[in-house]
Amino acid sequence: MSVRIAVDIGGTFTDVVLIAGSSRTTAKLLTTYDHPGRAVLDGIHQVMREAAVQPADVDVIIHGTTLATNALIERRGAVTALLTTKGHRDSLEMAHEDRFEQYDINIDRPRSLVPRYLRLPIEERMNHVGEVLVALNENDVRACISTLEQYEVTSVAVGYLHAFVNPDHEHRTRDILSEALPSLSISLASEVAPEIREFERLSTACANAYVQPLVSQYLTRLSGEIKDLGFNCPFFLMTSGGGLTTLETAARFPIRLVESGPAGGAILAQHVANELSMSRLLSFDMGGTTAKLCLIDDGKPLMSRSFEVDRVYRFKKGSGLPVRIPVIEMVEIGAGGGSIAHIDKLGRLNVGPESAGSEPGPAAYGRGGERPTVTDADVVLGKIYAETFAGGAFALDGDAAGQALETSLAEMLDVSKVDAAFGLSEVVDENMSAAARAHAVEFGMDISARDIVAFGGAAPLHVARLGEKLGVGRIVIPTEAGVGSAVGFLLAPVAYEVVRSRQQFLSQLDTGLVNALFDEMYEEANEVVQAGIASTSGVSEARQAYMRYVGQGHELAVSLPAGPYTDSHSAAFKMAFEESYRALYGQVINGVEIEILSWTLTLREDATAEDAAGTAVPVAGSAPSPVATQPLFDPARRDVLETPVYLRQTLPAGARLTGPALITEDQTTTVVTSSYYADIDERGYIILNRITDDES
Repeated sequence: MSVRIAVDIGGTFTDVVLIAGSSRTTAKLLTTYDHPGRAVLDGIHQVMREAAVQPADVDVIIHGTTLATNALIERRGAVTALLTTKGHRDSLEMAHEDRFEQYDINIDRPRSLVPRYLRLPIEERMNHVGEVLVALNENDVRACISTLEQYEVTSVAVGYLHAFVNPDHEHRTRDILSEALPSLSISLASEVAPEIREFERLSTACANAYVQPLVSQYLTRLSGEIKDLGFNCPFFLMTSGGGLTTLETAARFPIRLVESGPAGGAILAQHVANELSMSRLLSFDMGGTTAKLCLIDDGKPLMSRSFEVDRVYRFKKGSGLPVRIPVIEMVEIGAGGGSIAHIDKLGRLNVGPESAGSEPGPAAYGRGGERPTVTDADVVLGKIYAETFAGGAFALDGDAAGQALETSLAEMLDVSKVDAAFGLSEVVDENMSAAARAHAVEFGMDISARDIVAFGGAAPLHVARLGEKLGVGRIVIPTEAGVGSAVGFLLAPVAYEVVRSRQQFLSQLDTGLVNALFDEMYEEANEVVQAGIASTSGVSEARQAYMRYVGQGHELAVSLPAGPYTDSHSAAFKMAFEESYRALYGQVINGVEIEILSWTLTLREDATAEDAAGTAVPVAGSAPSPVATQPLFDPARRDVLETPVYLRQTLPAGARLTGPALITEDQTTTVVTSSYYADIDERGYIILNRITDDES
């Protein structure tokens, strides 16, 4: 019997899932900020005790964490320096020399991770094809050592112009620094982000260097603690691109972990989409701190190579620190259970992006929180069944939740406590629906034509109302939805993506160079993947080119056929590009040269994980009975109704419940509004179907 454990550290909760054969055991604990590994170990102990499993029985542990993201946002990383080409030390400040907020005269930008006095110029220069124009001045490098020691620098990023084509100068710089300062962490831009665009490459290298000592120390400590407990199984990390990687690779490139938790959720949604043959869906993940929305088409999430961390303007594109990593394309907003509500200077109710986290957490947690949050509103509205909240880990304080809403919102707005709670909930639901619409419009898609897959501790509480706002007809809440991202980890393959930038005009394609480039990328990716997969597993390969018309500023990711390539492949490349361009923009541009800027290769484990999402449930023999009733505010009737509460684990396949109703389980509660009825399918999934005019 295969035994696997997955752990997801979020901003509020740490989720643990243990799967042993067909049985599953879950735990949800408050995240421990002093040492995140403490909640991880406590959660592992809890699920193993409940499942009667010993450390020697466990085959694999998979971990996703927000540690790198939080360190960047909270500026808790290492003292970091940047060595870069002389004359280019201010590239991080200059950025794109644009304004992401056109009319804000007091525009602000994220503070650089490396202050100017630690951005150290080095005499050297290469041209765009990697030819040396100015040799590396090794004395300049050695002269930096005293500065690094003076400011107690513990991590260095090295980023020279065009080193992504020829990294010799960066390699030699690393050798000099390592010889003088053996304990120094060093990140080379040519390894972290070996692709065109100086600002993004330097920003990514600095971000990797900034978090590397912290993440490396955490992973080393946690893996040691796990081994001390008797575990002798592989320990994998979830990456932002939806694949698993080894501990060693994660410690070397921790920037690839920044969106590891949300990526796990997208993998779960992808799995559900394939199970239920859903061709167009919206993945909706709402936890304690943020809500994540992802478009999944034909069983695959949209992918990207760009991501922004720590946006200064509320989740406005262009206002954050750019990083170039493989990432599942999604929109993330500050709308979670812990998101704090307040009244602004104009008397308007706003929610987020600030979160109460787990310390102190929402007022309802009884841990000293006094400011009203989304969870407090959910408690007052009756959406949460307190008996099963967080598996009974702690009791909810309904009085404290009500007091927080009364003092900070209801009195200031001159409304009742329930109306204040409903207003708070409506604002956060509208924020999420607006983000979903905008995200879909960016890709020319209709959001109402999609189904929704909802998971995360707070998503089932809000998804029906979100579906009403978006006009969605079908919503799926998979089993163990409250710990959905962790379940997604168990469905992810070992995978690794490598990128190289080599500009090529399609009419003058140098296939010899391209073939050599892909051979080099395959060797690098294969070394990582083979270190993590089982000996019996095969590996599949995917290739892409980032292409555009000459003169354009952005590229499209275009899938390529397998190599090796000959001159005849130019026509196939052009056809693939035009299909992608026409799908996005509706037409192609004739008579304009096409160029390729970057090439990517992804290796992925062929073996699919055992089904971690759904298990067969008994077929209905009689109508299910509620375990309790609870007052619930119904938005459609603007009234509080006595509502039946059902235990999810007792609902058989074929059961149908008409809203309003509550379906509760250890890690979350599904709110069925009066606009939907709920069916239970053979996997135990809750399927919310919109009630049509004929059915009403």
